Amino acid sequence: MIVYPLDRLYEEMAYIAYHLHWPYSEIMQMDHRERQRWVNEVIAINTRLNSAVEQVP
Repeated sequence: MIVYPLDRLYEEMAYIAYHLHWPYSEIMQMDHRERQRWVNEVIAINTRLNSAVEQVP
């Protein structure tokens, strides 16, 4: 059995809830890989948006 660090779990949950406004129950139903995938997708979106803002003259 693999134990996932509780601090990391809450960090992922907070990140997803903050950016996607998903409820606790929905986020908790995801396994680690799915949560991490959504975290990475939000990071990619934020990176693209920040790059676009930085390029505005």
